[in-house]
Amino acid sequence: MKGKFVLFRPDINSPVNEKGEIVSDNRLKKTVPTLEYLIKGGAKTAIIAHQGDTLDYQNLMPLAVHAERLTALLGTKVDYIDDVCGNYALERIKALKEGEVIILGNLRYLTEEVSTFEKDVKLTAKDMEKTYLVRRLAPLFDIYVNDAFSAAHRNAPSMVAFQRLMPSYAGPLFFKEYETLYNVMNNATRPVTFVLGGAKISDAFGMMEKVLKDGVADKILASGVTGVVMHLARGVKVGEAYEKWLADKDLLAFVEPAKKLLANYGDKFILPEDLAYEVNGERKEVDINALPINDASFLDIGKKTAETFKEHIMSAGTVFVNGPAGVYENPIFAYGTNAIWNAIADTSAYTVIGGGDTVSAAGKFIDTKKVNYICTAGGAMVRFLSGKKLPLISAFED
Repeated sequence: MKGKFVLFRPDINSPVNEKGEIVSDNRLKKTVPTLEYLIKGGAKTAIIAHQGDTLDYQNLMPLAVHAERLTALLGTKVDYIDDVCGNYALERIKALKEGEVIILGNLRYLTEEVSTFEKDVKLTAKDMEKTYLVRRLAPLFDIYVNDAFSAAHRNAPSMVAFQRLMPSYAGPLFFKEYETLYNVMNNATRPVTFVLGGAKISDAFGMMEKVLKDGVADKILASGVTGVVMHLARGVKVGEAYEKWLADKDLLAFVEPAKKLLANYGDKFILPEDLAYEVNGERKEVDINALPINDASFLDIGKKTAETFKEHIMSAGTVFVNGPAGVYENPIFAYGTNAIWNAIADTSAYTVIGGGDTVSAAGKFIDTKKVNYICTAGGAMVRFLSGKKLPLISAFED
């Protein structure tokens, strides 16, 4: 590494509050070992990374706070330059000394790096050699290092083009993420229990068929919106208000796939026995067989379900968690998520969790050191567990 110009692409995209303050630095902490290796090795390191996107524009902001947090974690100054690859950025890169680190401007300032561009334009990795980012930066560097497994599903220039132009390496975090998820899929201690929740049920449905078809999952504990949709597929009517909300969010489209899953793998699913809702500021619970309730929104599992889920978690050999059981941010609906996380903390099973909201929920209810592995990935993790080839892995293989 000594004297080498290194272009380092981690994923430090972090949850932020309305003040622009980082509220979870999990990804930043996991980037530290790779940076320490580069610093101690005498590399001249420039970091390219993103924060926010067109889909979460409120989080698209400068990376100055990330530089401050990394400085504190490393004990070494990390400067921020609010310029991705303009003339000033190039000057600062050329002036780097051995062991120095700078973060360049937010990659999502560039059109060619945002998700809508990826969706609409569909460039190949070879096409991306001609993008502004790659043309400007590639000539300045000796080595490209990518530790952004959590963004491995993104077909963007910063992720897949530099490998074509210079010696390129996956970082140790990349390998740890890959290894952990691979072992969940192939070498896990049985029984393997998947605990799936949250409101983004496309993630759950992307995984479930694959892990059931391949015999990866022995049980799936379905909470959140996924659990309700699975009951709709059984013919249960939950209530007009909640079903209208599902229809407005286009989530009823998952009822038919749910029917097929239940027909083929019905014995693998553990569904909610009861659900929680609010009446005049108070928590109420209702058994599934007592539904529908037409004016209720069901935002948590009930206590009987939480106890059943706990029993399965405690008896598992491996537990994988993605998504909270309910709207845990509201104390009225935190019971189910709290119960599940405390079971995760207490079980002797090997536990893996992933997804930004999942990690945030875990941190609220338990000491996350009790979790065996916290994956930095969300979308990439879901696609990996769904058996889909990730653009970053393809780029390295090519």
